[in-house]
Amino acid sequence: MEKNIVFGRNAVLELLRGERDVDKILIEKNNERSGDIIAVAKRKGIIIQQVEKQKLDEITLRGNHQGVAALVSEIKYSEVEDIIKKAKSLNEDPFLIILDDVTDPHNLGAVMRTACSAGCHGIIIPKRRSCPVNGTVAKVAAGAAEHLLVARVSNLASALEKLKKEGVWIVGGDMKGEKNYFDANLKGGIGIVVGNEGEGISRLIKEKCDFLVKIPMPGPTESLNVSVAAAILTYEVIRQRLKG
Repeated sequence: MEKNIVFGRNAVLELLRGERDVDKILIEKNNERSGDIIAVAKRKGIIIQQVEKQKLDEITLRGNHQGVAALVSEIKYSEVEDIIKKAKSLNEDPFLIILDDVTDPHNLGAVMRTACSAGCHGIIIPKRRSCPVNGTVAKVAAGAAEHLLVARVSNLASALEKLKKEGVWIVGGDMKGEKNYFDANLKGGIGIVVGNEGEGISRLIKEKCDFLVKIPMPGPTESLNVSVAAAILTYEVIRQRLKG
């Protein structure tokens, strides 16, 4: 598989705790804050190489690497069916986040971090018009990439139909939603769909949603960052589930 770079202390540490194969760990020379990473890498028999900061700047495209990076194989994507199976194995109603036309790696990473923290069973992204799970995404996700199922699908509309057949309600976040998100019933199997802050959810995907909800914004701005919108909707689902 194609080589990939994961960088940043938390991202690399979670990587080492996960199941992905790690070819090599690159540590900045005289970096005294990476002892825990070095210890885990040595225990797992992973090659550790001391390099200059310039080398890390180069391979991470000057990302915030914090003096450490890992060379790994590309993330193994899951299938939509895998996410459903995970929910069933836990005897839980399926809970997913679906991203439509989200191309910024920072937004994708932030959504993944939220999804993992909230106990979502997985997320779905399209192969086209979407950022892949790369090193920048893994850094922003702060380890979530190693614990969260990510399905990358050729046809997002078809994926939504599969979810509906499994009893999952598809809820779109949209400024023109029929009701405020906190007034909607978000219990049971739920798939939250969010789009980019410029165009929002595409027309076809909107048509596939069972209903649309809006986040009230009485202030002067017209839209929220997609990761913020996803977090608000995700934790409303959690609130309603906890409330019973």
